Amino acid sequence: MLTAFARAFKTPDLRKKLLFTLGIIVIYRLGTHVPIPGIDYKNVQTCIDAANANQGLFGLVNMFSGGALLQITIFALGIMPYITASIILQLLTVVIPRLEALKKEGQAGTAKITQYTRYLTIALAILQGTGLVATARTGTLFSGCPVASEIVPDQSIFVTITMVLTMTAGTACVMWLGELITDRGIGNGMSILMFISIAATFPAALWGIKKQGDLAGGWIEFGTVILVGLFMVGLVVFVEQAQRRIPVQYAKRMIGRRSYGGTSTYIPLKVNQAGIIPVIFASSLLYIPALVAQFAGGQSSWKTWIEQNLTKGDHPIYIVTYFVLIVFFAFFYVAISFNPEEVADNMKKYGGFIPGIRAGRPTAEYLSYVLNRITWPGSLYLGLIALVPTMALVGFGANQNFPFGGTSILIIVGVGLETVKQIESQLQQRNYEGFLR
Repeated sequence: MLTAFARAFKTPDLRKKLLFTLGIIVIYRLGTHVPIPGIDYKNVQTCIDAANANQGLFGLVNMFSGGALLQITIFALGIMPYITASIILQLLTVVIPRLEALKKEGQAGTAKITQYTRYLTIALAILQGTGLVATARTGTLFSGCPVASEIVPDQSIFVTITMVLTMTAGTACVMWLGELITDRGIGNGMSILMFISIAATFPAALWGIKKQGDLAGGWIEFGTVILVGLFMVGLVVFVEQAQRRIPVQYAKRMIGRRSYGGTSTYIPLKVNQAGIIPVIFASSLLYIPALVAQFAGGQSSWKTWIEQNLTKGDHPIYIVTYFVLIVFFAFFYVAISFNPEEVADNMKKYGGFIPGIRAGRPTAEYLSYVLNRITWPGSLYLGLIALVPTMALVGFGANQNFPFGGTSILIIVGVGLETVKQIESQLQQRNYEGFLR
């Protein structure tokens, strides 16, 4: 691995891409520490230092922003509006025929969908920025902090609009930085910014676990978490790389004097075909009743029930609901993202067939059967990985920012593997070694 990195920096154009990517990352991290106008930064830091500051409803968004959300900086919303917009557009592509037609048009259609994603990102940024400013003004962003209501001293309309516009402009800037990495850097710009945001929270989370520990000054707990993290990374790499390869044979065709086809290939069906999407869907859906209960006035039986059962990560009802939602959304997302009938029709159109399976409808049924079989272990794996922070909370009192588990470890490993593959492919293009040296 170290040899590959050394070769990457020895290649001039690849070195420029790596240094450009590092420069964009530095700018992004600087932006996560610049507070927006209208905020009392001293009171914000006081609330962040409180014990329950990072254990509210905004933990997921705060993780995706690299801790910038709770600091209310210009990049407070981070990459989350773009992720939400991308997921919405991906789901709408299945429902709206116009978007489905654009997807089939190739590069031109993809560029149009990307433009729609940008517009939707700005709209979502305005909406989320307004919600963040409202929660900051009312003091609900840091529940339990004595100075939470004094975070926004001036609550005039002009200051509120300025704060929302600043965060929206920050989201647009983050989106632009991600596209710069994609175009002029090593690629996967949005994923790399997401990777950096999550990785930036690791040192503070690990040090917090060390300070909370009682054995040998917390070093026993710290070492245990590191060992568990290494095991989790190995498990996630193993499952993320696992796939079921369905063999496909293409018949020979004579076109003029040339013969085409006759090749063998395969359809790679990943065990975790849905990726990280089911965990994000389940987390977002569980936040809705808790958010409604938090903003609802007065006290009622349904609000008390939600606060007792659906806001505490170690409650059995919360754990079971979270796990069931992840399994459900794993099957749901696989069903809308992979169409066996479309794959079977394309194979039949180009003379392809699965050995032992007739082309057409039997092929689609076989693909559906295999997909359902491998989605079960993939969905259960996602549910168990997502519950690791909860197990740590129940097991040895680690806080909900336990780094090696849930959404964070899945994104860290997935983006890391994809980035390494990108660098390796670019290295092979420039330093290809054949049979003869």
